[in-house]
Amino acid sequence: MTVVDEFTHECLAIDVAGSIRSKRVIEVLTRLISLHGAPLFLRSDNGPEFVSHAILEWISRSGIATALIDPGKPWQNATNESFNGKFRDECLSIEWFRSRAEARVVIETWRHHYNAVRPHSSINYLTPLEFKRHHHPIPNRAVFQE
Repeated sequence: MTVVDEFTHECLAIDVAGSIRSKRVIEVLTRLISLHGAPLFLRSDNGPEFVSHAILEWISRSGIATALIDPGKPWQNATNESFNGKFRDECLSIEWFRSRAEARVVIETWRHHYNAVRPHSSINYLTPLEFKRHHHPIPNRAVFQE
């Protein structure tokens, strides 16, 4: 599961697991909200872990609006689709993980590089962290994606 802030393009989390259930999604999002504050809305695909009753109830209780993308329309989730392509090309396709623990370390290292070192053309060739420093605090501006 990947979580990206649409405004800053910062990758807030990449959760490495064999399968992601709604309980795990809630744990990750709760941790991110405690660190970054609640987003105005959560954009996600229509995967079973994101449309479960537990997730929908948690989102409602958290006061977060939803923006589900229509099936078969990835352009409605362009920022995350772009991120996932870069993640696949720059990390997943070139690494061979011998264990889930090794995958977590390598992926977290890549995530740090993506946020702090790698400039992004879509945010004026700044890193997401540089962009965030120049444009925050903007209350409730962050939008999570999955």
